[in-house]
Amino acid sequence: MKNSAYRVIVFDLGKVLLPFDSQIVIDNFNKIESGLGDRFDKLYNENYHVHQLFDNGKVEIDQFINTMLDWLEHKVSAEEFCNIYSKMFTVNQQMIDLLPKLKENYKLVLLSNTNIIHKQYGWGEYDFLKYFDKQILSYEVGFSKPESEIFRAVEKFTNEKSDAHFYTDDILEYVEAAKLVGWDAVQFKGHDDFISALEIRSII
Repeated sequence: MKNSAYRVIVFDLGKVLLPFDSQIVIDNFNKIESGLGDRFDKLYNENYHVHQLFDNGKVEIDQFINTMLDWLEHKVSAEEFCNIYSKMFTVNQQMIDLLPKLKENYKLVLLSNTNIIHKQYGWGEYDFLKYFDKQILSYEVGFSKPESEIFRAVEKFTNEKSDAHFYTDDILEYVEAAKLVGWDAVQFKGHDDFISALEIRSII
């Protein structure tokens, strides 16, 4: 049953629809040379602002790749890097199966902190994306969660009131940020828990 209080269902991508494991990336770099992935991971985490700037579209792709290749001691090509860096996603099929059902009554929006490499080489060709009316991606809009501007970018597209949006994200900080802009939101803890949240709100 559709509850008219909600018009839009907004989904995070990573660890909600697409579980991911960055250890896969590290392991694959380690296969090229023993310890290479571990050294890369250390530099990546110590300089995480580089990742954040890239996710926000503040660093050009060529600049980012060149930095990554430096950290990888030029043991891989740019193409190899993009492929290995992006091959860490799996599909949460139970969640994917909900999308066509929800699509019947609601606008669906994908809201993700992500970058162009991960989209082009990782998740961008998944068939389930066709169910979304819009993808609001940090690198395209220039803001990332938990910044309020990225939630407002969703509202600009949907043209709906704040409280008409229901959102789920695995990161509690982002859930709380959504609530601060007037959305209803729950932390994603699994399919069954999410179904219960939908049922409580008469969304399904």
